[in-house]
Amino acid sequence: MLRALVALSVGIATGIFGFTAGAGLTGSWLAAALIAVAAAGLVALLVHTRSSLAFDVAACSRGLKIVSGLATVAALVLLCRLAVFMVLPSQVGYSFVPTSKWEVSHSCLSAYFVAAQASSSTSNVYDNSLYSMPEDDPSQPREQRKIGPFTVDVFEYPPQFLLLPLFLRLLTPDFMDLRMLWFALNGGVLLLALLVVARFLGPADGTRALLLSPLVWLAVPTLGTLQRGNVQLMVIATAMLAMVLFERRRWAAGGALLAFVTVSKIFPGLLLVYLLVRRQWRALAWTAIMGAAFSVLTLLILGWAPYAAFLDHLPGLISGEAFPAFRRPAAAAVNFSIPGVVFKLKLFGVPGMSFGVAKIVGWAYTLVILAVIVFAGLRTLSDREKPLVWMAILILATLRSPLIPQAYAAIPPLWLLTLLAAIYSPMRRPSLFLFTWAALNVYWPIDWPIDHRLLAMANTVPQVVTVLLVAFALRSRPELPSSS
Repeated sequence: MLRALVALSVGIATGIFGFTAGAGLTGSWLAAALIAVAAAGLVALLVHTRSSLAFDVAACSRGLKIVSGLATVAALVLLCRLAVFMVLPSQVGYSFVPTSKWEVSHSCLSAYFVAAQASSSTSNVYDNSLYSMPEDDPSQPREQRKIGPFTVDVFEYPPQFLLLPLFLRLLTPDFMDLRMLWFALNGGVLLLALLVVARFLGPADGTRALLLSPLVWLAVPTLGTLQRGNVQLMVIATAMLAMVLFERRRWAAGGALLAFVTVSKIFPGLLLVYLLVRRQWRALAWTAIMGAAFSVLTLLILGWAPYAAFLDHLPGLISGEAFPAFRRPAAAAVNFSIPGVVFKLKLFGVPGMSFGVAKIVGWAYTLVILAVIVFAGLRTLSDREKPLVWMAILILATLRSPLIPQAYAAIPPLWLLTLLAAIYSPMRRPSLFLFTWAALNVYWPIDWPIDHRLLAMANTVPQVVTVLLVAFALRSRPELPSSS
């Protein structure tokens, strides 16, 4: 019965993403519905019949099953609701937070789309004029260009990332169609990663991880990120998939995935330090080969100009000065990063809190991360511990950025929480587990009225919880509780 219910839930989620992908690719609701039904049925059948995806019903308490069931229903309802907004952007009542104009209109995907579109006609895809209005004043909140009802975000990634939107634009050259396809891709990659990591944990822990995974979908950061189309969610999920593939000795596939997210977003590259410490030479070699291949392919398609522009843009990315979001006090208040603490202190009137100070803090924090990775990499790890360490490293890496909004940064700690709970059994201390989950969901749209200092203080709650979860995941423990 449990396997059937899990298969049904995964199938419905696949159907939701299949419908939006079909609508974006074909422009036909009938075709989208047929694709959704076919995808849902096929995935549900695979999950139900695959013997490699083992279930251990005895490992799950009655309380866990109840929490999982309620969370699954709620998550599927909210995903369906969000899918309506993805295919019908005029129906703002189905959006993540309908009463927030910023949430309704903001689209991170717009930056990827505009940069990919402009890459064939301009030498500098980081030129602010591509994303901002001519009257934009650098001393004031940015005046954004628009694509239909959506504001255009700024592109701040290495040129290699453009390979993905360039490829997808061949399938869906229109932004509104690409928005539907991107939503499906984001959700589909996360769904696959949750299943693969759960399977890697083994029958008992894996079953609990699967039952807890709806709480990742139900979380405010996940729903918001899916709507805005930020790639952070997909990068984290892809990096986790790569690490599992390495453990299964699928070197080329793992190397391709880790290489792409590394050359595209940089921070997953800290997993390479972990692989180096553990002397996983094949994983490192394949990642290096694939990274070089993606870089050469980008060079052949776009030429050297985007690389030159990126090198010129890079110092501002490292210090944070390149991010227009810092023009808004609310953006500094919800900044989850460690260097971002400098700008929070500035909100409270602490003198001398500048980009230069943030840069120093960032490099000092980098040394701390490297020391932690070396410590974790030198330890003998069981298969149950490895995903905890991978996720902890990814979380530490995301906190290195000068700007990472809480809405995106809280997704990996939410996932880490479910993995920890799967191993330590959440229903032993259900109140602690649910309180931690709720703390990571603290959120306030930046266009809602609130004192910026109060917003910064509220944002500190999930930030502290994240650090504590990472410390718990990395702490040395000679023996874990039994997996049965």
